[in-house]
Amino acid sequence: MRGRGALIHDKQYLLRLSCSHRGTDLILQRTSFLFLILSVLALSGCAVGPKYQRASVVTPPTWSIEAPWRAAAPKDGLPKGDWWTIFGDPELDAYEKQTLNANQSIIAAVQRVEQARDLARIQVAGYFPSLIAQPSAERERLSASRPVVASTAPSRAITQNIFQIPFQLNYEADLFGRVRRNVEASNAQYQGTAADLENVRLVATSELAADYFSLREIEAEIGVVQQAVDYDQKGLQLVENRHQGGIASGLDVSQQATVLDAAVAQVHLLRQQRAQFEHAVAVLVGAPAPNFHIPTHELVAKLPAIPVGVPADVLERRPDIATAERTMAQQNALIGVAQSAFYPDVQLFGGGGIQAGDIGKLFNASSFLWSLGTSATQTVFGGGRLHAQLDFAKAGYQGSVAEYRNTVLTAFQQVEDGLSGLTTLADAAAAQQKAVADAQRYLTIANDRYVGGLVTYLDVITAEQTLLTNQRLATQILGQRLLTSVALVKALGGGWDAATLHDLQVRPELKSVVQQ
Repeated sequence: MRGRGALIHDKQYLLRLSCSHRGTDLILQRTSFLFLILSVLALSGCAVGPKYQRASVVTPPTWSIEAPWRAAAPKDGLPKGDWWTIFGDPELDAYEKQTLNANQSIIAAVQRVEQARDLARIQVAGYFPSLIAQPSAERERLSASRPVVASTAPSRAITQNIFQIPFQLNYEADLFGRVRRNVEASNAQYQGTAADLENVRLVATSELAADYFSLREIEAEIGVVQQAVDYDQKGLQLVENRHQGGIASGLDVSQQATVLDAAVAQVHLLRQQRAQFEHAVAVLVGAPAPNFHIPTHELVAKLPAIPVGVPADVLERRPDIATAERTMAQQNALIGVAQSAFYPDVQLFGGGGIQAGDIGKLFNASSFLWSLGTSATQTVFGGGRLHAQLDFAKAGYQGSVAEYRNTVLTAFQQVEDGLSGLTTLADAAAAQQKAVADAQRYLTIANDRYVGGLVTYLDVITAEQTLLTNQRLATQILGQRLLTSVALVKALGGGWDAATLHDLQVRPELKSVVQQ
């Protein structure tokens, strides 16, 4: 066995380039030219794996609900981004802007997009060689009793310095597209994450609108019930006066008191529901629930006319569909990555630097050293691992196709639900307004007949309950129409368009060569 000093001596002997600076420049030029040629060959190589095509889905030509819902322009009616402004509620607009700025789910989704972009940058770095420098300074003593190896100095104790600045250059020749498919997959993931961010924004803003309108609808119900309480209090006073005059019985008093107490209880329950929606809004706008309060006022939102377009528009306007489609593209690219493992992995490498035992000679021409080489790695036998990886990638792609088609079907269902819901609720609202007017007349007649002694007070109470029920139902229908409108806007994508994703990808740039 030869000693370490002998091995160092041999390495220096084999790798040292004893030449002038002109000769060193010539070697570097030839090395650069070699890597340039190999890079061009790598980029012009074939990328194995299937070419991506979006999976087909059955798209109906029109919605089943008749006009006017389908009559509007498909993409120009909803405000791009700020879709909630169609409801004409300035307070809702303020809460929506606060949600976009402070909602924690949106902030987390933004960071996921940043992570996906950085992962794509990591994959794009595979297009370029990596250059590693590892300068070192060492002082060592070699034993005099070390094993003697031929062509080495006599065995004696040696104390020496080693100063070196080595460089290592590595490059994968992407002849079969492994790097390109990984970049394709990572960019698809980046775009899918960006679409998911838009979906998180749409979900958060639509949930806020739904909670806000639910709160306002409950406030309107509270107003209706509170009017009933005021009416019942006057009714109780009337019945007590008639009882004291001997006209009404104690049974009438007890019945009216029961109705009053029940109405007061309903007010408390509705206020508790309002508080829950207020707390939900607080979370969505990123505020602590104890410190967040929504002022009470009348519901001022208007029912908007929502442009729908045709079913094919939904494929480009729904961010969750875009996320599913980009996931499908990513899985398709991963099939190519798995197939590239069946081909050799060609690595180009080069080394160079300076080495000397005397720091003063470190930059002499004789201290320069270099090496060039290439290697190819091919799995000869892997126990079926490569085939299993390929089957795994293909199964992942087929699963993403099914998820994409299911997302599209769900989108069609949600739009149809919104359209049919608005149509039905519009008819129900018109009928309910008539019911409220009829109940009001019923109560007026019952009161007149009771004062005239023609009926018992039970008839008046029944009329009161009928009016209260119909008024509350009319308010609930209004709230449901607002919620259904929000759901329909959400089902249509909130004015978003998938065309914005096309520019979101990381491309290899010249500056990437000098970035670590």
